[in-house]
Order: sequence, then structure tokens, then C-alpha cells
Amino acid sequence: MSSQNPGIFRDFAESRSIAFHEIDLHAGESIPRLADFDGLWVMGGSMNVWEEDKYPWLIEEKKAIRHAVEDLKMPFLGICLGHQLLAEALGGEAKKTDNHEIGLFEIKPTPEGENHALLQNFNFSEKWVNVHLVEVTAPPRGSVILASSSQCDNHIMQASENAFSCQFHPEVCGHTFEGWMCIPGIPSSLENLLGKEGLKNFQDEFKDNLSLNNKASHTLFNNWCDLVFN
Repeated sequence: MSSQNPGIFRDFAESRSIAFHEIDLHAGESIPRLADFDGLWVMGGSMNVWEEDKYPWLIEEKKAIRHAVEDLKMPFLGICLGHQLLAEALGGEAKKTDNHEIGLFEIKPTPEGENHALLQNFNFSEKWVNVHLVEVTAPPRGSVILASSSQCDNHIMQASENAFSCQFHPEVCGHTFEGWMCIPGIPSSLENLLGKEGLKNFQDEFKDNLSLNNKASHTLFNNWCDLVFN
């Protein structure tokens, strides 16, 4: 979806001379030949991983993720829906739970994540943006959970040597929140869950924490690049 884009990571990528080729499957674009690329990122979306009848392109997207990770051993990063799709593509499971997270939440490393190279110098003291009613309830076999919150056990996952994913949104930038509010049904759904005042508080906290989030996200981005490309 156009509103679920790489955000601030576009700027980070440009600083390392990494070029994005962005595909919007929801708009009817096709998945290109993955072997022509050096890595694969899968971003978020308002659809659910199991809604293949409504969004049939999810079937091909899961196949592409599995091909990229298992066959091509490509560097991979999934965010939010991309995190859940990675799990499903590799044999895990994502489900709707009662412990949804909408707003900014503290995320902490697991014992496996405390000394992991992906999280080196990563600032876990900050709260992170979340908008999800679904979480990965069964990670793929052999995967490692690197970070969690009080509401969600699987916030950062390593699914293979070069495949990583985040449930939260490290990519947020100045236009992200407004973009989400342009998605049909999202404003009313969030207001129903948070209340009008709660939604306004979410937007204010989003803006107040943005510069700190972006600084920590730059560290996460550089760590990912150093891990999978060097």
C-alpha cells in the first residue's frame, strides 16, 4: 500500500547508496524477478495475513517471501504485516489476539536479543509506534525472538541467517500518521478502539517521540545492513 512505505528508511538507504524498487501489490503491481535484487523488504498494510480471498495477491507474496528467504538466501526485512507474512510464509502462524497494541509501547530485548548484532547500540529506552490487532503467535521453526513487549511476545524476530522482522514500526516519519489516516476505515477503527481523545493523544505522542525514534531506527537500519550485506 502506498501509505505503508519505507518512510525514514528511504533516507537511511540513500545515505548508503541503496536504491529502492517499490512495488504496491494492493494497487495491482506484480512481483518482479527477485534474483535481480540484493534484498527484499515487506512493509505493512491494513489487511490480515489470512484474507487471501479478499486479497489474492497475498498468496503470491507469501510464495515470494519463502523463495527469497529459503531458496535465494536474500537479505530480508519485514515490518508489521511483513513480520506476520514472514512467519506465515515459513510455517509459523499469526492470529488476532486480545492484547492488541495501538499507540507507543516500550519494547525490551529478550535474553537472545541482548547481545545480538542487530540490536547493538539500539536504544530500547524509547517507546515505539504500534498499530496491530494481530501478532505472530507461532514463530517459524528455528527462528529466534529478539525483543518483546508486555503485550506482544514477538516484536523482533530472526527467521534465518539473513531474514529479520519487526512487529512495531521503526520506519515512521513525518508523513506516516497522516498517510495511515487516509486509509479507508482506519480512522474510524482507531477511534472506536481508542476513543476520540485517545486517538488525538496517540497522534501527539507519535509526533513528540518521532526524532528519538528516528535516531534509534537509524541504528537498527545500519545494524541490519552490516549484518546482511557485509
